[in-house]
Amino acid sequence: MKITALADPSAGRRTTLTRDRVLAAGVRLADLDGIDSVSMRRLAQELGIEAMSLYTHVRNKGDLLDGMVDTVIGEIPIGPGDGDWKASLRRTVLGARMVILRHPWAPRVIETRTAPGPAVPRYFNAVIGMLRRGGFSIEQTHHALHILGSRLLGFTQDLFDDSGDLDPQAAAALAGELGERLPYVAEMALAVTHEGRLGGCDDDVEFEIGLDLILDGLERLREGDAAPTR
Repeated sequence: MKITALADPSAGRRTTLTRDRVLAAGVRLADLDGIDSVSMRRLAQELGIEAMSLYTHVRNKGDLLDGMVDTVIGEIPIGPGDGDWKASLRRTVLGARMVILRHPWAPRVIETRTAPGPAVPRYFNAVIGMLRRGGFSIEQTHHALHILGSRLLGFTQDLFDDSGDLDPQAAAALAGELGERLPYVAEMALAVTHEGRLGGCDDDVEFEIGLDLILDGLERLREGDAAPTR
């Protein structure tokens, strides 16, 4: 089994174990070896303690994951939110995107958690404040949160995983096979690229395009031009 070095190299002596240290170690382990590597036994081994000692700080695996998610969300930089609401919110969401890119395991875990820690409501309180100070009514703010969804936390769920590179010859052959039956799919397979060649989409480009479209739409909602009808 691969052993990773999770101890703080600057620590010259054994430091007191705390919940924050346990959660930080769990995050580092997930960053290094993936979320499936995180278990109470493995984490205790990495920290150089007995597994039972962990239960003083985390009740169980679920509590550990809740805390790890809260630790990650706590890394999202939150500015004062003064001035233009759109610029402030865009900067905040792109900051969340940078955090998620550092912890690629996090979206999968965030989607399973039902007991958020203090960082989660604190973050959403800041986002809601940006919208309210920007002139959004309570109802419009509620709509905005639903529209933005997980994008507020720096990730989205795409319909397809097209992040891998596709060999140009293979793509051309596939498009040829699909051409008559599914002409628009074939056209997309051959044309969509952000680097002038066949290949996977640039997820960061797609994320920003989607975010900007949503923010433009929210501005219309705020101004009353896109009020939902019932």
